[in-house]
Amino acid sequence: MQPIFDFFFDQYSGYPTLFIVLEIIAVTFGFLSVWYSKQNNILVYPTGIVSTMIFVYLLWQWQLLGDMMINAYYFSMSIYGWYIWTRKVDPEHYTPITSTTKREQIQSVLIFIGTLLFVFAVYEFFDKWNNWTAYVDTVTTAIFFVGMWLMAKRKIENWIYWIIGDIISVPLYFYKGLTFTSLQYLAFTIIAIYGYKAWKKNLRNDLRPA
Repeated sequence: MQPIFDFFFDQYSGYPTLFIVLEIIAVTFGFLSVWYSKQNNILVYPTGIVSTMIFVYLLWQWQLLGDMMINAYYFSMSIYGWYIWTRKVDPEHYTPITSTTKREQIQSVLIFIGTLLFVFAVYEFFDKWNNWTAYVDTVTTAIFFVGMWLMAKRKIENWIYWIIGDIISVPLYFYKGLTFTSLQYLAFTIIAIYGYKAWKKNLRNDLRPA
């Protein structure tokens, strides 16, 4: 049992206790945020804001710039999404779950490419191309940027981006020594699969004639 424990958590031996506690809190609120997203519940945003605020601080301390920018972006998009989700499209109905239009699909591609170029420039400026994980960070950042934008607009395709990004992030964060965060992304992957199914069912119900 001890070797297994050491394998997963030995990387925390040199971490300040405050950082470990903050990571656990951030992971907990992050899990709640994704769970509320699956439930199509507005609480996805306040819980997500708490999680991202903590992660921005921790990732800055760890000099994981790509991951830090993801969470800073999440924070700002959470505010935007909170507004969109509470906005009524008519006197009785809030913004519904829909599929992306052709224009939104093109915008998603542009956001993905733009994010790749932006993160590349940031890593180049700070001379952070010192590990293969930096290249993976660039791709996952772009994936998550699109996913968060689509979720804020209540587009069902957001789950596809989350699933892909989460699957990549599980081994990536474990390699970086962030076991709790790696386990969080494993849980995220499972929830995202169920989230896609739940939103798809909701979308089908909305399309039924009254």
